[in-house]
Amino acid sequence: MLISGILSLIPERKSLPWDKELGWKIYPETLESFKTGFDEVQRNLRLGNSYLINYTRKTPIETGLSLKEIFYHSHAKYKVFYKDFFVFFSPETFVKIINGKIFTYPMKGTIDASLDHAAEILKNDKKEKAEHYTVVDLLRNDLSRVADHVKVDRFQHIDFIKTRQKDLLAMSSEISGNVKPEFRGKIGSMMQQLLPAGSILGAPKAKTLEVILNAEGYDRGFYTGVCGWFDGQNLDSCVMIRFIEREGNQLYFKSGGGITHMSRLEDEYEEMKNKIYVPIH
Repeated sequence: MLISGILSLIPERKSLPWDKELGWKIYPETLESFKTGFDEVQRNLRLGNSYLINYTRKTPIETGLSLKEIFYHSHAKYKVFYKDFFVFFSPETFVKIINGKIFTYPMKGTIDASLDHAAEILKNDKKEKAEHYTVVDLLRNDLSRVADHVKVDRFQHIDFIKTRQKDLLAMSSEISGNVKPEFRGKIGSMMQQLLPAGSILGAPKAKTLEVILNAEGYDRGFYTGVCGWFDGQNLDSCVMIRFIEREGNQLYFKSGGGITHMSRLEDEYEEMKNKIYVPIH
């Protein structure tokens, strides 16, 4: 559909044929530069100001495709193109509402799919498991603000994400409940209770947001926001991640991951870089 310069496909449709080269190059910051914000995040974790902080960076990139071409050729669960300003191709559902039932699908934990026993490693890694438990607990509490009978239906479900750069496994859970009568049809009031999305922020939300603004040193803009469609009763929405944005003549890819007290600097730096991809294949 086309609305005031917005192209969106929710859910995925098949990409158009193309014969242009991707020409994909990334210019990540140095480990030392990444470490500056990482150390600030760890300092706040040690002080007890937060117990999970989603630390993100913006990385200069080059590509032979326009943002609109990336939009059309990407395979993704959700994807949106806005003018020549940004494009994203998100694998993460935020909230769905179907016939009065509400679902959320926090995604936390990724790994290179080419590793032997990658799924088992991801599910059993102490840091990744702690991060996932924290986000599931946070989203379960958030959902309880607008729903009754909240429960975890699926825990640590593994999704396969195919990209031109490398294949990844991502870990999600499904949480559901019944929309409270006072929130039925009131999407604005409901979103006010649920936002910002816990999976791209951390916990507790208010203090963690302060830490992020100080540690990251850049404006996320629309990145890590939420968008979707609502027909008056049913809703399908996503978290705006896997995000490319134009600033002047330069493109930036915004990516990151959750940090806990068990996080290793080198591992988090690699995860940030692993998420810089386009799902064109």
